[in-house]
Amino acid sequence: MNASYPHVPAAGVGSEEKIVYVRPVAVSDLPKEVQSQAEGLDHIYSVNDADGTRLALVANLPLAFALAREHDYAPVNVH
Repeated sequence: MNASYPHVPAAGVGSEEKIVYVRPVAVSDLPKEVQSQAEGLDHIYSVNDADGTRLALVANLPLAFALAREHDYAPVNVH
């Protein structure tokens, strides 16, 4: 498959792809100390690296994408 994705940075020689994956997370699945900070939200968004390591938790999808782009990552929505 030779699909082109213009918004995803290409990996060149000696460089890494800078992609993060954004997915919704149920607040009830998080530790109690994080739940108390969610301020009544049912779900928040997790920003993860390619290995699945959680880099950040944010309140909404636009904020997750903005955070990723601010740090020169291409965000990809995962359902």
